Amino acid sequence: MELLDLSPDQLLSTTRAVRKRLDMDRPVPDEAIRECVAMAMQSPSGSNNMTMQFVVVRDEAKRRAIGDIYRQCFDVYRSMDGVYAGSIKKETEEAQAQQMRVTDSAEYLAEHMGDAPVLVIACSKAGRLDNVPAMRAASSMGNVLPAMWSFMLAARARGLGTCWTTVSLMMEQQVADVVGIPYDEVQQACLTPIAYTKGTDFKPAGRDSPDSVIHWDTW
Repeated sequence: MELLDLSPDQLLSTTRAVRKRLDMDRPVPDEAIRECVAMAMQSPSGSNNMTMQFVVVRDEAKRRAIGDIYRQCFDVYRSMDGVYAGSIKKETEEAQAQQMRVTDSAEYLAEHMGDAPVLVIACSKAGRLDNVPAMRAASSMGNVLPAMWSFMLAARARGLGTCWTTVSLMMEQQVADVVGIPYDEVQQACLTPIAYTKGTDFKPAGRDSPDSVIHWDTW
């Protein structure tokens, strides 16, 4: 597929969480998904053991079912003070306004997740990570999470929008049941809608100076 004319830094800085600007009515061809997965498979895989898996949901009934589950999980998420986007307070008026825009778009997606033409669930087939040592959990998720980010970058380069979401993991078993994921063997890591975007002119987000998060030599 034809790629957008983006430099590497432009691609990295403008791959945003897309919610309200997803074109829910325009079909996404299977080949576009395949190309994004091909790029995802070039990401690092710990011990050269590629455990990443992608469940691509096109069936309308299944998308709607997952959307319903996502909405139920989002209802719980709203009650999580300090976690729910709308409960987080920023230090400046400008930053707070941005936070509320994020909240508003997240609320929109909660109502429309099932409307996306495609949903993609990133998984790891390395086994479940419930109550395992941090090293194993980080190693296993370190296989699929970089792959999913590569998938999203590849999607952006093709004019497609994505949004990293995890609230559906509150009801991971129910999502697994909808699409036949073997819950006891495969761990879900992320759910994203994927659709063409309404326009491709995304801008970098407002961020603090790099020095605000760097610890030179010691914490």
